Amino acid sequence: MIDMIEKEDPVITEEEAAQYDRQIRLWGLDAQKRLRGSRVLLAGLGGLGAEVAKNLILAGVKGLTLLDHEKATEELCRAQFLVPVSMYGQSRAKASLERAQNLNPMVEVLADTGRIEEKPDSFFLQFSAVCLTGCSRDVMVRVDHLCSQHNIMVFCGDVHGYYGYMFCNLGPEHSYVEEKPKVVKPSADSNDGPEAKKAKVDPNETTMVKKTARFCRLKEALQVDWTTEKAKACLKKTPVDYFLLHVLLKFRTDKGRDPEPQSFAEDSQLLRQIRDDVLEALGVSADILSDDFISYCFSVMSPVCAVVGGVLGQEIVKALSQRDAPHRNFFFFDGRKGNGMVDYFGPN
Repeated sequence: MIDMIEKEDPVITEEEAAQYDRQIRLWGLDAQKRLRGSRVLLAGLGGLGAEVAKNLILAGVKGLTLLDHEKATEELCRAQFLVPVSMYGQSRAKASLERAQNLNPMVEVLADTGRIEEKPDSFFLQFSAVCLTGCSRDVMVRVDHLCSQHNIMVFCGDVHGYYGYMFCNLGPEHSYVEEKPKVVKPSADSNDGPEAKKAKVDPNETTMVKKTARFCRLKEALQVDWTTEKAKACLKKTPVDYFLLHVLLKFRTDKGRDPEPQSFAEDSQLLRQIRDDVLEALGVSADILSDDFISYCFSVMSPVCAVVGGVLGQEIVKALSQRDAPHRNFFFFDGRKGNGMVDYFGPN
């Protein structure tokens, strides 16, 4: 996709150049052009979705479609700043539209109140990237598989209490560029000794280096065989949050919702049972995920949404602009650990 500029060549107007001046200075005009030529689908307008929407709109993508069929509630608005209190009971997508659009009038923001489960395959093929929040495991696996076949970037993320995660699949060969200090080679006729003949790094000059990264699909990332010797060797380096994600996705599949504070006792018992069943099925000891996780995965917390949404939004921007190395494939956040601990895991 490095040649996307040549294919579409989106024009940056003088007004846009002024609007995005700081960004263009940071990552260059070509990267901004790639963003300007990108359309993104964002599914799920909860607290995390609002943060991602803000970051993408301010970055200057061409278009952002907000997809959400659920209704805005008072509880939602404690962690979602795009929905006015006067819009309770209305679609979360439509309720978020006006404030989202006001962030940057140069971005085309659309609201779609349909259900993602009912969207045909052709719907997803109109986008450069798809970001899924608040979706079931089956939906994420389906969309990820479809988009992988058509070279469309896929991002998934969620926040559960103090926990948050991000997954990205940029395809089997994602191309990007990195800015590196320029290496200055000595002249061939140098007679100042062996040290003078060594290549040196000039911190005042940089060069752009093209690189590629390989990504796996979500289904592969979630279906790691932990009974193999290779997987067992990696177990100690694998964040416990990876296994917690399996538990929370199974809870959502079984109950059609996430753990709720108003049913804490019932949901806590179910989470414990799901933990035992899931880890047994994965071939991993239940001791790897202690009981205290239950107390920290209820509700949606605004600070956690801000951190995870910042990372998720930035990864989408990096991927679309093809500037700087992306995460592969998971990012985990645990807000209980001091100022927030970041873990990174990839099955490749």
